Amino acid sequence: MANLQVKLNRSGVRELLQSEEMKAICKELADGISSRAGDGFEVSTFTGKNRVNASVHAETDEALSRCLEDNVLLKALR
Repeated sequence: MANLQVKLNRSGVRELLQSEEMKAICKELADGISSRAGDGFEVSTFTGKNRVNASVHAETDEALSRCLEDNVLLKALR
């Protein structure tokens, strides 16, 4: 086999990880988790220092108690 060497362009990778396209992909995945978890969960996205982040959190008390008692967010990841 031939030896293959790959050298990443760090600024290009950072630009890709912080792009609006990557933000849309992360939001789409987080929306899927939120919909599988049920009512009362909210999705938020933000661009950090190195990459885009998305999170799903309980917005209502009922959703929070379901999350604490039944781990609905963990189950929604499957």
